[in-house]
Amino acid sequence: MTKLNKESIRELLKKRFENDCHTKLSLIPSPFLFKDIKKAALRIKAAIQNSEKITIVGDYDVDGVVSSVILSEFFDDFGIKHSVEIPNRFSDGYGLNPQILDRIQADVIITVDNGISSVEAAQICKERGIDLIITDHHTPPVLLPDAYAIVNPKQKDCEFPNSDICGAQVAWYLVAAIKEVCGYEYELSKFLDMLSIAIVADMMDLKDINRTMVKSGLRLLNYSNRPAFAAIREAFKKEHFDSEDVSFLISPLLNSSGRMEDALFSYGFLKSSSKREALARLEEIIGINERRKEEEKALLEISLKLVNEDDNIIVIWGEEWHEGVVGIVASRLTKRFKKPSIVFSLKGNYAKGSARSITGVDILSLITEQSDLLLGFGGHFGAAGVLILKDNMEIFKKQINESIKNLCLKEHTALDDSFGEIEPEAIDFELLDILEDYGPYGQKNPKPLFTLKNMTVKVVKSVGKDGRHKKLILRSNDNRHIESLFFNCSQDIKKGDIVDIVFSISKNNFRGLITPQLMIKEILEIR
Repeated sequence: MTKLNKESIRELLKKRFENDCHTKLSLIPSPFLFKDIKKAALRIKAAIQNSEKITIVGDYDVDGVVSSVILSEFFDDFGIKHSVEIPNRFSDGYGLNPQILDRIQADVIITVDNGISSVEAAQICKERGIDLIITDHHTPPVLLPDAYAIVNPKQKDCEFPNSDICGAQVAWYLVAAIKEVCGYEYELSKFLDMLSIAIVADMMDLKDINRTMVKSGLRLLNYSNRPAFAAIREAFKKEHFDSEDVSFLISPLLNSSGRMEDALFSYGFLKSSSKREALARLEEIIGINERRKEEEKALLEISLKLVNEDDNIIVIWGEEWHEGVVGIVASRLTKRFKKPSIVFSLKGNYAKGSARSITGVDILSLITEQSDLLLGFGGHFGAAGVLILKDNMEIFKKQINESIKNLCLKEHTALDDSFGEIEPEAIDFELLDILEDYGPYGQKNPKPLFTLKNMTVKVVKSVGKDGRHKKLILRSNDNRHIESLFFNCSQDIKKGDIVDIVFSISKNNFRGLITPQLMIKEILEIR
């Protein structure tokens, strides 16, 4: 088999984006392609002119918090009075609901990153004379809320060409529409740093408009004057952010407050007016995130004992499990067992669950098939939330396992995703530049994986707090030495072993010296 060279790698990556249309910010679609967006913008314009009471209702995850900050900051910049409600996961539940409405006094309510399933709340708004404007990106149910306007690219009669965008992007487009109808001069690109975080955190496909926004947003994030991001750079000694930093550093931090306490912590952090304020708020959030990690670790240990590896889909539950971490534990189980997972927390007669899926399995569709058993559900192809009566748990588990039997669930390995075998001499700075050109990497644009064979292990070193990770120096047959890392390595690797590996390539920046570093995903064989 022919081994990959740099030109063939470039062509493989280029192919991923051959159908992309919106490859520059100047080419992204007009806001007025959204159904109802002009109607929504004109109503907000009237509310501004008549000094009516406006309330923004957000969500407690990163996407919802960023959405709330974007719309609120826009109103702040023009001195438009408004209030913001971000539901508390534990006391309020999800999204716009009757309980939230009881504490809102408003003429106009604008939801961001939620509301598409708020049928009951929409009816209450109508009865109280409140004009409800819903902006959302989640899959619409059969029965839509009776709202004044619904801005959601997944509506059947919406002409916006990209349906797979996050809630913050929809909110940003609403700001663009308000700006236009009000005749405001306003620099919308100021929000691209936060948009890039929301897009990556909500696991949107990194193609077309999403890739364009994230690429521009990451550049802005690295030079952003926003105090919150200056604080993260200082606290974590980061000179440069990439999409992996968003996924594994920034997103977990911003998500932790909504998972453990209240998302208003993260909302206030992003809206900090000085670095001093941001650093103080960040310290609090870091503490919350550490508690989240502890809770997650404890719950994962319990969960692993309950998993039946013969099941097609993992469905587990426990009394009073922390609602804020069941989604993360579901992700961990999915990654570990390579199966969709749903983890429930039981409270009284109810069970609230979070689902995570694997490549090629639409978890929301599987859950929808069980709708007659459920009190509520919603989400995406790869992640969803479920509410069910405790008494229906066993039958739900049985039926959803039956429904997935019809799908072809083959054992998926890192080798399946590998571009192919590469020569050790091809791993150099030029290859790093090629890989960087086709980033940022994430959903539908995964970081390229390659295969190396017959590498001799020269050095093995355990690293990390509990030594779970391995740092290896590998030598090729032509005596090239390459540094590599293998996170959560459970295999017994010794000096002198000959290994075949699947890996991605990253930049190792040590005291200003940049070198290629292999990130091992799987060791195929040890000899």
